[in-house]
Formats: sequence, C-alpha cells, structure tokens
Amino acid sequence: MNDFERRLQARIDGKTKPLGALGQVELLAAKVARLQGRLDPDMTRARLVIFAGDHGLAQEGVSAYPPDVTRQMVLNFAAGGAAANVFCRANGLDLAVVNAGVKGGPFDLPQVIEAAMGEGTANSLHGPAMSAATCQAAVETGYRLGAEGDWHAVAFGEMGIGNSSAAALVAHRLTDVPLQLLVGRGTGLDDDGLIQKHNILAQVSARVPGALGPMGALAEFGGFEIAMMTGAMLGAAEARKLVMVDGYIATAAALAAVTITPAARDAMVFCHVSGEPGHRVVLDTMGAKPLLQLGMRLGEGTGAALAWPLIRASVAMLNEMASFEEAGVSGAT
Repeated sequence: MNDFERRLQARIDGKTKPLGALGQVELLAAKVARLQGRLDPDMTRARLVIFAGDHGLAQEGVSAYPPDVTRQMVLNFAAGGAAANVFCRANGLDLAVVNAGVKGGPFDLPQVIEAAMGEGTANSLHGPAMSAATCQAAVETGYRLGAEGDWHAVAFGEMGIGNSSAAALVAHRLTDVPLQLLVGRGTGLDDDGLIQKHNILAQVSARVPGALGPMGALAEFGGFEIAMMTGAMLGAAEARKLVMVDGYIATAAALAAVTITPAARDAMVFCHVSGEPGHRVVLDTMGAKPLLQLGMRLGEGTGAALAWPLIRASVAMLNEMASFEEAGVSGAT
C-alpha cells in the first residue's frame, strides 16, 4: 500500500463511524479520490450525454416499438419531456443529446449535437452493421465528446429502437456468455416476440464465426450510439472524469471500452442493475457491483442520473464528515 492509499484509508476509517459501516459508500468515495489523486476530491458538476441512433436490425421485429420512435424520442429530449430530462433537472445534471445516426437526417435544433455516422446502421442479419472505418470514426467522435468540458462526472445514455439486441450480440461475442442468457424483452416483447428475437439474434451471431475483438464486434453487431458511447467512456476515463455507467446498453459499451483499454475500468461506477436479465449477467462477468436496484429498464441514462446524488453524497462524506478527533468522540477500544 502506497502513501496515498494509507492516508486515504486512514481518512475514511477515522470518520465518526464503526470501521466499514458505510459499506459501498466508502468504496465509492475512495474510487473518486483515487481517480482525482486527492484526499479532498471535487464532485459537484456532472453531465449526461444521450447518444441516439437507429438500427437496421429493427426491421426484423426485434422490438415492440417501430423504428420511428427513435427520432420521436430525440425530439422529446430536445423539448425537455423525457424521464432523462426530468431526472437531470431534479438532480442538477447538465444534459446533451447527440444524433449519432437517426433516420430522417439532421434535426436542425440547438439542443441536438449533430454527429451522425449515417441514417441508421445496416441490417446486421445480412452483413456488418457498419464498416470498420465508420466504427472507428464513431468511437473517435465519442472520445472527443467524452473528454471535453470540466465536468467531474459524466454519464452516457442511449436511445435507439433495437439496441438491446445489439447490446446482447456485442456482450455475447466479447464474453462467450450463451446468447440465451443475454436476450430479454427489451421494450416489452411478448413471449412469441421474445422467441423470435432470440432466433434472429442467433442467426446474426452465426453469420460471423470465430473470435471477434471489441472493434470487430461493434462494427458487426453494434449501433452508432453504442460505438460512440464506447469512445466517450474511453475519452472521459482518459480525462480522469468519473464515468457513470447506466443500464444494459451502456454496460455493453463499457465492456467494449474496458476490452480496448482495461485501465478505463478504474474510472467506472456502475449505477444500477436493470430489469433486462442480460444486464446482471454482464455486470457479474465484469465483477461490477451496481449502486442501485430499482427494476428499471428504460435506458436514456436514467439510472445514472438517479445515482448522481449518491455519488455526491459519498464525496461529501469524505470531505465533510467529522473525524473522531475533530468531534471529540471516543473510537473503538
């Protein structure tokens, strides 16, 4: 244990509480301190970036909602009416929306950052979702967006009809976890729809035999928004921002990011476990302990926005909670 680690642990253990009594809150505070390299870290400014993109695979009926909903929801974000907007306002996060590749062209709205890689990916049942060059461009664009600004913490949400299918395929090929454990109802498929979804995704995966690296998996099966989230997480981690990982799709992007750059894991906090069954499987595979369990499966970065007050509180504990000596309280004997 180096000197910083000894001082950090002594600072946490010296607070007016039994050793370890704040559990995961103590671990969270320590992670932030290590990331910023200071015993009195600052955690007051956060941003949520929502990446939106359409998926060609949605043509195969893998979602209960039509592809038009992606564009409609971007307009809802821009108007301030989505759950992500509400939670950001309630908890003091800045919000940005990125058109990573939505059908219908540019939005021509000041609230939407235009960074489209195309009008939706190709149908991955018949070929790669995107070219290797486009995938690289999407990751690089996300990297720049993740690294920019002076936010202490950043979260990355997504909107894209069909993207739980893309996430399941990427996770399957990067972990070797059986596909049936990773495929869920997404936007609310019934039993027949779930069977159809699984069958289609099995065909998609079988189209590309052999091992795939993270960039290959993203190009073959991913979405523009997932590739941009992957890059954004890498950019934010490199800039030593705390990366607040949201739900299933965001965790698939985090998996790709840490497969590319393992050190990025040190910047990540996994904010919640969703109601999508594959999410817990991927979290367990990554050895991640989520902060919240609320049964949510909305995406949009909503779980991360709800975890932000907990993250701020953990740092406030480190900075403001009295020590036994300061409070004149007797420690354990």
